[in-house]
Amino acid sequence: MDKARDPEDPTPRIARRLKEEREARGWSLSELAARSGVSKAMVSKIERGEASPTATILGRLSGALQLTLATLLTRAEGDAGRLVRARDQARWRDPETRYVRRQVFARPTSPIELVEVELPAGAAVSYPAAAYAFIRQVVWVTRGRLVIEEGRARHQLDTGDCLEFGPPVDTTFRNESRAACGYLVALARR
Repeated sequence: MDKARDPEDPTPRIARRLKEEREARGWSLSELAARSGVSKAMVSKIERGEASPTATILGRLSGALQLTLATLLTRAEGDAGRLVRARDQARWRDPETRYVRRQVFARPTSPIELVEVELPAGAAVSYPAAAYAFIRQVVWVTRGRLVIEEGRARHQLDTGDCLEFGPPVDTTFRNESRAACGYLVALARR
C-alpha cells in the first residue's frame, strides 16, 4: 500500500531538481555517484523520489554539483523574489537526524544566502570538504551550544558565539547537549 505523501514534503521537488542539475551537466548517474561518493543506486532512488535524502547525502550531491545545499534546495522550491516572507521560507527536515533547515534567503542572482538551523539534542550532521569549496561561511549560534569539527579542529560555540570557517575540510555540526540548539548560517559564494 502506498502511503500518501505530505504536500509540504520537498522530496519530489528535490528529486526533479537533482535530475535536472545532473542532466544539465551531461553526467550519467554513475558520474554523479563517483563525484559525490553517493552510491549510484541511492542517486537513482532520490531522483525517482523513492528515497528522502539525508542532509549528509544532499551535502555530498550539492558539493559534487558545485552548488550550495541552500541553492539546490532553493532551486527545487523556485525563486521567491527579493522579498521573502517568513511564511514562504522553505523548510526541510532531515529524515535521519530530524534537524530542521529554514531557507531564510537565497536567490540565484545574489552571492549571499541565509539559513536558520535547529539541530536536535544529540544530533550530528557531516558535510564533505567539497560542499565548502566554492563558498565562504559564518555560523552564529542563536540558542544553545554547538560543536563544529572542521577537520581536526574542534570549536565549541555557545549562544551568541560566531565562527568564520577556514579552508574547505570535512566538517561536522554536532549538538552534544540535551537541548536543541539553533544557529544561523551566512554564506557568500566565491
